[in-house]
Amino acid sequence: MQTQFKMLTFWRTLAMASWCMLQLMSCTDAQGTWEQLLNNAGISSMHTAITHYNTAILLDRTNIGESEIDLPDGGCRENDDELALKKDCTAHSVMFDTNGNSVRALWVQTDTWCSSGQFDADGKMIQTGGDYEGIKKIRTLAPCGRNGDCDWVETDDELSEGRWYATNQILPDGKMQIVIGGRRAFSYEFVPKRKNNEGVFDLQLLEDTNSESGDNMYPFVHLLPSGNLYIFANRDSIILNYKDDKVEKEFPRIPGEPRNYPSAGSSVMLPLDQADDFSVVEVLVCGGARDGAFKDYREQYPASKTCGRIVVTDDDPEWAMEDMPMRRTMGDMLLLPNGEVLIINGAEKGSQGWGKASDPILTPVKYATYNADNRWQTLAAGDIPRVYHSTANLLVDGRILLAGSNTHQYYTLNGDLPTELRIDAFSPPYLAAGYDDKRPAITDSPATIGYGDTFEITFTATERIGDFEVNIESSPFVTHSYAMGQRLVRLKVTTPVAAANVEGTYTVQVTAPPYAELAPPGYYMLWPVQDWIPGTAVWVKIA
Repeated sequence: MQTQFKMLTFWRTLAMASWCMLQLMSCTDAQGTWEQLLNNAGISSMHTAITHYNTAILLDRTNIGESEIDLPDGGCRENDDELALKKDCTAHSVMFDTNGNSVRALWVQTDTWCSSGQFDADGKMIQTGGDYEGIKKIRTLAPCGRNGDCDWVETDDELSEGRWYATNQILPDGKMQIVIGGRRAFSYEFVPKRKNNEGVFDLQLLEDTNSESGDNMYPFVHLLPSGNLYIFANRDSIILNYKDDKVEKEFPRIPGEPRNYPSAGSSVMLPLDQADDFSVVEVLVCGGARDGAFKDYREQYPASKTCGRIVVTDDDPEWAMEDMPMRRTMGDMLLLPNGEVLIINGAEKGSQGWGKASDPILTPVKYATYNADNRWQTLAAGDIPRVYHSTANLLVDGRILLAGSNTHQYYTLNGDLPTELRIDAFSPPYLAAGYDDKRPAITDSPATIGYGDTFEITFTATERIGDFEVNIESSPFVTHSYAMGQRLVRLKVTTPVAAANVEGTYTVQVTAPPYAELAPPGYYMLWPVQDWIPGTAVWVKIA
């Protein structure tokens, strides 16, 4: 299978280069393009998530004083526990309309600084923890369309332990999340609780990996097809059977530097594929910072240059190490619709933290998951540095939404690396106009599917060529260089059949994921991909 993908990727890369040379058009499209969407979002987004209404939840801290956008209708938030302003009439969360490029102010009551979250089966955002008066809070937001008035709600329930810099993962029932770690929190717990008076469960991995700087916060967590969890902290990793509170497997230490907050590498679980019955699971970890870079930030040590890849389902797994085109800390890693990986944002020196990094990286890179001989492509540079407290999220049209960046304790709108209020988007190379003829467009598909269902989609394409795939992808909660809950699943499909008497129209039979451990109930982007080129996704609910 991997040999086949290597050959396909080689020929696609060669064809792309030839097309660019032969066509006297903008060959910069072969490296992607940038566009600014909004000059001032009102807040600098520390946490971002895309809803199934194609709106984006943007969320920042509350204890920073005034933002650049007022609360609606002259409202004010009054909170005696607030550090900066007891009465604050500005918003610290907004809803961004990705179609109209406009924002609407939202109410959030308690401090969400360095918190965590995940969508549940109904598409509701469950958001947990933070700092100060928000450290045990649980908040929800049931999303709505561009003309809706949905907003944050603080629940009466609270976390059992304060969670600052924790990670959330939705579990296979689609209702329960596991919340893991945080600063000085070497444990995990469930939201909602599995039974009355349930507390926390110690996790030795987090205590063992707690360095002087931490380097074990925002642990990388991936839900495996077995139902267990792969958990990575600092440089070590395990498989946790959370049902029995038992460590099932320990992995070799990754070579190189620490990878978690504040060293700020990132991680993805590579696509789960029906071609091998979802039996092979690989995890990729890239970037990070030198041990001690957070404490000795005046030295501005060079960031990590390495990526490690490991097959966690192997009996005797080992890390396979590779070098990135440039060093990077605070890089966001995103699974693209075709199964490749984009690494974007970050800096070449230092670590996460206020004023602790330098030499921002404006150049994203693409990692060819299935082609070890031609792994990396350096893409077009943007012009907005995105370092500490910035985000990157995939949109249904295939673009990447970029928001945030604040290296200061409060909003600082001038000087070096000012607080960033602009929103922009990056279009990867697959969106180049030269691929429009082969780009598939879904014209009919179900809104809801069940596990193991066979369903039909109809799509159009000017040119029918090469492999055709249907992939589903979750919408993660992105913060601090990690996309919580991100997963892509390649589905089983039949060969597309041309529709009778309708030129350029095809139908294909698709088999849904057979069980919830592969894709917990919820909303997913359904991607049609032809010859490595994705069309626009449609939202489908797995129920």
